[in-house]
Amino acid sequence: MNNQQSLWQFMRQEHAKLLEQTVQHLGLTFVSLLLAILIGLPLGIWIARKKKFAGSVLGFAGVLQTIPSLALLGFMIPLLGIGPKPAIVALFLYALLPIIRNTFTGITEVNPTVKEAARGMGMSVWQILFKVELPLALPVLLAGIRTATVINVGVATLAAFIAAGGLGEFIFGGISLNNSNMILAGAIPAALLAIILDFLLSRIQNLSSKKVKLFLWIIPAGILLLSSFYFVPITGKSKLLAGFTPEFMGRRDGDLGLRQVYGLKIKTVVISDAVMYKAAYEKQLDVISGYSTDGRLKAFNLTILEDDKHIFPPYYCAPVVRKDALQKFPELEKTLNLLAGTINDSVMTDLNYKVDQLKLSPEKVAHDFLLQKKLFRPSQNGNNGTVRIGSKIFGEQYILAAMYADLIKGYTDYAVTTKTGLGGTKICFDALTNNQIDFYPEYTGTGLLVILQASQKTTDSIGSSKLKVYDFVKQKFEQQYALEWLKPVGFNNAYALMMRNKQAHELHLRTISELKKYLDSK
Repeated sequence: MNNQQSLWQFMRQEHAKLLEQTVQHLGLTFVSLLLAILIGLPLGIWIARKKKFAGSVLGFAGVLQTIPSLALLGFMIPLLGIGPKPAIVALFLYALLPIIRNTFTGITEVNPTVKEAARGMGMSVWQILFKVELPLALPVLLAGIRTATVINVGVATLAAFIAAGGLGEFIFGGISLNNSNMILAGAIPAALLAIILDFLLSRIQNLSSKKVKLFLWIIPAGILLLSSFYFVPITGKSKLLAGFTPEFMGRRDGDLGLRQVYGLKIKTVVISDAVMYKAAYEKQLDVISGYSTDGRLKAFNLTILEDDKHIFPPYYCAPVVRKDALQKFPELEKTLNLLAGTINDSVMTDLNYKVDQLKLSPEKVAHDFLLQKKLFRPSQNGNNGTVRIGSKIFGEQYILAAMYADLIKGYTDYAVTTKTGLGGTKICFDALTNNQIDFYPEYTGTGLLVILQASQKTTDSIGSSKLKVYDFVKQKFEQQYALEWLKPVGFNNAYALMMRNKQAHELHLRTISELKKYLDSK
């Protein structure tokens, strides 16, 4: 009951944002659906006439639908940038197959004797199409539109990764922030949209042919109306545009802190960190929420705005290990601590640069670093149990996971399996506490604010002290979760606001306070 109340309270508190995201989600779904109908319907009719092309057209549409959603969005970004355009094109491509296939199937299954009778009555080809074939094929055609609609409602959640809005903003923010209420606030409306739209279309599909003809006029008008929804909440202009990750949007040491402590008000879009840096470099974004040791900072010539009011706590990295794993693998703690104190901020930035920009594999970067530090040893037999390593879904974590894997294989008789790319904090932490992995690299600031959700009073008392934050999370993790923080690796990958170096220089912006003053003056 408490969880339901808590969810209800969250949804009431965020009702304006939830409504905006729902409207955006509907708009994305129906803009792409409208395009898919305008292209797919004639294409399905054409291949029903020219059956020799049917296999090629359906095969091509089928291949498009097998491309993973995130990969398809990634392919679109270099061509169309970020925002609604790549999302709409990707959703359009996903909706094509069911519409083309069902149009083709519906028309080809019309009884040939009926068509022959129509010809005998002197009907033209177009009259046969509109008065005989399409009305008879309509239930099958509507089934294709119904399928495409449900597919698009689901896939549209991924639009949040490329600053196109929609209910995915809450879902992915909640996954990153270990916030179940936020996840449900996005997932429940998305699921309800899919169920309601599927139900409505199923009712239309089962109507009598006379009533269905009436809906032939109503459905296009309805789709056009719903398509226009997307453009309602994105009007207006701002001097500067910021792109923040879903996680950053919901954190006290993120957008919330910027608003509360700095009073910063800037037009913001939600975007994945996978494309955020490049969007800033290509002048599609002016301000981004980056990470202070990210290699893309160097690759894209970005500069960090000084956090002069200290809302970002220390983010020192260290392995977080299950206590039962330390007992099961007695040599594990000593082995993992071989990396302690070996990587400072500049070194980590350089390692990240090699992966992010030079496109070297994390395994090679990790291997070369261990060789340079004379820490590398050839693998032993690995027949005394298997250590399971997890990581989040960005380059730095892949590098650290590869380093730890090499150290374990070289210094112990344990085998290693890696479960990398586990997504946000919630997924990694849940995997650890549910005994799916034995350890993963975590950050003290994330432990403090996201997992422990320390009060404002606690964070104020700790301040920006590296040791105090580390000691606090170490003690609380052991007490609450039976997890052990080992020695820090040495670098501090804190959140940071970033701008293009040239732009920041031209606007004379060095600190977040100066950015706030600049925005207030415009």
